[in-house]
Amino acid sequence: MSGKLYLIPAPISQESIDWVLPAAVQHRIAELSYFIVEQPKTARQFLKQLDLKRPLQDLQMQALSEHTLTKDMPLLLEPILAGHDAGLLSEAGCPAVADPGAELVRLAHKNHITVIPLVGPSSILLALMASGLNGQRFAFHGYLPVENAARASKLIELEKLSIRLKQTQIFIETPYRNQKLLEQLITVCSDSTDLCIASNLTFSSERVMTKPIKEWRRSLPDINKIPAIFLLQG
Repeated sequence: MSGKLYLIPAPISQESIDWVLPAAVQHRIAELSYFIVEQPKTARQFLKQLDLKRPLQDLQMQALSEHTLTKDMPLLLEPILAGHDAGLLSEAGCPAVADPGAELVRLAHKNHITVIPLVGPSSILLALMASGLNGQRFAFHGYLPVENAARASKLIELEKLSIRLKQTQIFIETPYRNQKLLEQLITVCSDSTDLCIASNLTFSSERVMTKPIKEWRRSLPDINKIPAIFLLQG
């Protein structure tokens, strides 16, 4: 009988996992001995905060990143198929959501492995909840194009889509490009379009603010190198 694959959300902030992970979830993670992780170093930093049932150095870890080849995926599932439970641990946030892992989860289903998502932080949902924008209709687009012209075109497209479908558009950027994205947003979007910037979610310095583009133009926050989620509603 095969083991189970637990999907483990991890907070970006290391300030206090008790704030974002229920005690029962922490206990279940602490019982696991096999983990599939994006970065072993940061995975260990997260796991050492838990009351582990065995020494940290005795835990088995295998890496899964955007560079992992499809042909190597079955190897990651072998301990589970042999009967061991495993944890798929995100670098930050939820596994397989704007994060490597979806292909492995799909393969687990094909191999009749039980997949169990654990309760924990999702910056996408936290931002949507706090934004005041449409929570009935929304779409997450991940990362937008890096090149300026292509990104501007995409932002205009998302704004039009939001108006036509009455839908909140959600997207992210690499933190060191956040400021450039914000500057382009206030340039290409309409005055009345609402923009929410949710930064440093789960940190004590967390900030969520929604204003029309016209108001954002008067004063821009400094979000350079700060983790942030952008939500747009025309």
